[in-house]
Amino acid sequence: MIAINDSIQAADLLPFLQRLWQLSAAKLLSLQASWQPERGTPVFTIGGKYTSQGWTEWTQGFQFGSSILQFDATDDGSFLDAGRSGTIARMASHVTHFGVHDHGFNNVSTYGNLRRLMLEGRIPHDARELDFYELALKASGAVQAARWSRTSDGQGYIYSFNGPHSLFSDTIRSLRALALAHRLGHTLMAENDEPVSLLERLVQHARTTARYNVYYGEGRDAYDVRGRVAHESIFNTNDGRYRCPSTQQGFSPFSTWTRGLAWIMCGYAEQLEFLTTVPDDALEPLGGRRELESLMRKAALAGSDFYLQSTPVDGVPYWDTGAPGLARLGDYQDRPADPFNGEEPVDSSAAAIAAQGLLRLGRYLKTAGEPDAGRRYWQAGLTVLKTLLAEPYLSVGEEHQGLLLHAIYHRPRGWDYVPPGRRIPCGESCLWGDYHLREVGLYVQRLARGEPDYTFFAP
Repeated sequence: MIAINDSIQAADLLPFLQRLWQLSAAKLLSLQASWQPERGTPVFTIGGKYTSQGWTEWTQGFQFGSSILQFDATDDGSFLDAGRSGTIARMASHVTHFGVHDHGFNNVSTYGNLRRLMLEGRIPHDARELDFYELALKASGAVQAARWSRTSDGQGYIYSFNGPHSLFSDTIRSLRALALAHRLGHTLMAENDEPVSLLERLVQHARTTARYNVYYGEGRDAYDVRGRVAHESIFNTNDGRYRCPSTQQGFSPFSTWTRGLAWIMCGYAEQLEFLTTVPDDALEPLGGRRELESLMRKAALAGSDFYLQSTPVDGVPYWDTGAPGLARLGDYQDRPADPFNGEEPVDSSAAAIAAQGLLRLGRYLKTAGEPDAGRRYWQAGLTVLKTLLAEPYLSVGEEHQGLLLHAIYHRPRGWDYVPPGRRIPCGESCLWGDYHLREVGLYVQRLARGEPDYTFFAP
């Protein structure tokens, strides 16, 4: 169980964040110098060097988005140039990629961050450039919403790259693409010129995910533990009926893959923030503000509580709560996670994502008039972040291109690098882990300095 540090303040982390950005700059420059586009998008490191792994193109937005975040944090214009030029040159195909559920990862991390910086006055205002970013975001949200399966209860979901039967927990984080496109006044046009509301699809996907991918201890099945998350839900595409839980990267359908849990935590917390910017009359036909906030809060709180209870004291989880080797680690939840153990790997990327979810949920609850509950999650988020900003998780070696060490991609398939003399993967990084460490670091740094919130949904 996480040992929450109740005394730490966001400002206390500023010296650690300064070191983060210093290290981050060197990592980004190293990757820029070595990356060869013809070899594919960087995904994770092997022996400290970023390499590609063909499965689905979902990490390139993190590549260029990381440079944009580096500029945001440090005002170093060379990183803005790298992020902006990479976005213009490489991201167009991701805007119209109908084959994935990853538009929030790829396109909001690039076009969305560039638009945000322009609206904040951090980069010069250029009407045509802003139109370019906004057109990309409109198209991305519509393309993502078009990847749609209907369920037997009249709802639906954005289906994963596995096909129309598959609902991933990851995709809750991609709803930011639909949210931004809706905020920009965009609508998906379907057959016979039928307009489809992006807000409605966002709400339906959030509702379906909350119902089927998140557990609440209400007797749903023999493994119904409050806050447990199924990576994937399977539906019968003939009639839209739910069939069973499943997983792609976790140990089993009845355990919790911790990065899937982290996506739920972060995704719902961010969508709660988005709802506060939507007028009541827009939400009324979709169930109303009270019902929608209630279901999102329920999912976010359940997932966050489960994370706090099932993660070691320092806030870094093992890759799956049901991983078989955990039984041989003894009371592993009562001590800091050990990335160098010989049984099961930790996943620092899940911790980076979860930290942001905890912080956003805590801040949302404080704003909603629940200061005590909000403080608990806020302090938990700071606790996790402080762990990640130090060794052995922060990558301080000059030769290693990754920023956040001890991340895991796909343990069941054996994709993660096992160093010589070790039994399990450790010591490596992934692009989404590096990006989300930068993102949560920027989020806290802005608040600690009294700067504008890191949000895509400001007026």
